[in-house]
Amino acid sequence: MTTTRPRNLLDPGFELTLRPMRYPAFYERYRDAIRNTWTVEEVDLHSDVADLAKLSPGERHLIGRLVAFFATGDSIVANNLVLTLYKHINSPEARLYLSRQLFEEAVHVQFYLTLLDTYLPDPDDRAAAFAAVENIPSIREKAGFCFRWIDEVERIDRLEDRADRRRFLLNLICFAACIEGLFFYGAFAYVYWFRSRGLLHGLATGTNWVFRDESMHMSFAFDVVDTVRREEPELFDDELRRQVEEMLEEAVEAELQFARDLCGEGLPGMNTESMREYLRCVADQRLVRLGFPARYGAGNPFSFMELQDVQELTNFFERRASAYQVAVEGSVSFDDDF
Repeated sequence: MTTTRPRNLLDPGFELTLRPMRYPAFYERYRDAIRNTWTVEEVDLHSDVADLAKLSPGERHLIGRLVAFFATGDSIVANNLVLTLYKHINSPEARLYLSRQLFEEAVHVQFYLTLLDTYLPDPDDRAAAFAAVENIPSIREKAGFCFRWIDEVERIDRLEDRADRRRFLLNLICFAACIEGLFFYGAFAYVYWFRSRGLLHGLATGTNWVFRDESMHMSFAFDVVDTVRREEPELFDDELRRQVEEMLEEAVEAELQFARDLCGEGLPGMNTESMREYLRCVADQRLVRLGFPARYGAGNPFSFMELQDVQELTNFFERRASAYQVAVEGSVSFDDDF
């Protein structure tokens, strides 16, 4: 009598049956995401307009570059979700979550569109921001990094062998650890730096909710990595570790180039050297979460990133409990994701 082995998460094909459920944890992540619903219309940006007039020229340059990155960053994420992750993660439970994540990325794109319309009333300035990938070198470098690590898998129809699975893992790790887990976390630090000085409350409020979404997206992706590690441990060899370390080093350097562009000679409480330390701290956290040794041994230099605006989030979910009946249960904490 012959037996067939259970299907693995990265085996080619499209499993359609939710019962019996092979990966119930992915289904629970989908349910948690549904309870985490918010809309752009709930973000009030009116007070930000007055704050923008108070900024110094260096601060206005920083915020202009920041919103230009936001204009295209989530679109890169959404494209990878559709063209790669949904195609190759062979679990209907996981695809439910990815479908929900795609909706959330669309909400983020809408938030950033609204942000640019509010912050950049001049149509030419808005057009330049949306073309940042072509005309702003520091943003073009970040986009180029993303495409170098994630584009190759788009051309693979089926993960037929170990080499295909390795390429997929590198795509997923880049997506989670570098794009969502480093580039966006760097961007959020600038937002909370403004908020710590009593500026741009609307931007920070919307960012709180984006931050929560992105943290859930990253956690789901790392759960997928953990599942593949259990099912196919032979993929996690020294060569994969070397490639991941190289990837994160490249990501830190690309984000540091962006920091040089944003910060110039330095701003009060925000400069390139502090951002370098922060990015290295975040990169170490991503490596450790992936089961690899820390690379930099860096600490977090930004006190304003420690449990920033937990009360704001708590108020958000209390308000939604009474207004929409979709509150997330439990406490809200950013713990060590910075």
